[in-house]
Amino acid sequence: MKRIGFLSFGHYQDVPGSLVHTAQDSLLQTVELAVAAEEVGVDGAYVRVHHFAPQLASPYPLLAAMAARTSTIELGTGVIDMRYENPLYMAEEAAITDLISNRRLQLGLSRGSPETALRGYESFGYAPAEGETDADQARRHTAIFRAAIDGAGVAQANPQMTRGMGGALAIEPQFPGLSERIWWGSGTRATAKWTAEQGMNLMSSTLLTEDTGVPFDELQAEQIQIFRDEWKEHGHDFTPRVSVSRSIIPLVSDADRAYFGLRGQVEGKDQVGHLDGGLARFGRSYIGEPDVIAAELAQDVAVKAADTVLITVPNQLGVDYNAALLESIVKYVAPAAGWR
Repeated sequence: MKRIGFLSFGHYQDVPGSLVHTAQDSLLQTVELAVAAEEVGVDGAYVRVHHFAPQLASPYPLLAAMAARTSTIELGTGVIDMRYENPLYMAEEAAITDLISNRRLQLGLSRGSPETALRGYESFGYAPAEGETDADQARRHTAIFRAAIDGAGVAQANPQMTRGMGGALAIEPQFPGLSERIWWGSGTRATAKWTAEQGMNLMSSTLLTEDTGVPFDELQAEQIQIFRDEWKEHGHDFTPRVSVSRSIIPLVSDADRAYFGLRGQVEGKDQVGHLDGGLARFGRSYIGEPDVIAAELAQDVAVKAADTVLITVPNQLGVDYNAALLESIVKYVAPAAGWR
């Protein structure tokens, strides 16, 4: 049985056709969609994190609000750009959110992707150290964050305030177990290998920042196999999870066909382009009659290899449309594809 989650970028813009005009609309509707998704049997509600853009940004208040309104659905990110993060403050926020959700938090992290701001993380006060790249900085922040949520002492105690006790203090609150629910967003086979070395779960999206000429799903499946092979070499003490993202639109209603009927003819194939100084391969969309796309998904070798599928939702179409979309996937596509 595969877990099914939705992934929202939380786009908002006051344009004709959008039901998400403001940031407030985006935030409140994301909470409502998490509630509706839980009701129709979806397993996870994930949000993308972007800075300097009309999309979802700082995730923790939103995840806490989602946690307060739900009881079983996983709540996560896909992904947090660690170049921007204060790792100790983030550890406190993550622990608090995990407590509120009762161990339902799943945190996807990464080095980040191309963005609207030029070195935006420097405006947040975080510049790479001498000799570091921004990717190195993201990994350094991640290592500090992971140590903190594992209870490492990170600040020296003040004996005047601790009854003469010295030593190093850990951040509070602590909530053991969160370290096994940290994921790394990997865009290449090399970063998949590194993710396994570090003992993090693997999160792979509809974009790979390399191209070898093979279909997207085959390249992604190769990435997943490299990750699992490397995991075995390191003897980590828990079973890792792997997620892949897909755009899936079953054409069930008149609204589905009006919005997406023609797009299925255009977006049904992989695309290759230049991104961040190199070739990148973008995965296809699955748009069509439920039985047809279920059969296609059953042949997607990366989807078959993953335990979790994150469905990117067109959030600007509003809660009702996206709740119906997710219900169609749970009722018609998942059983036919062999996920349930």
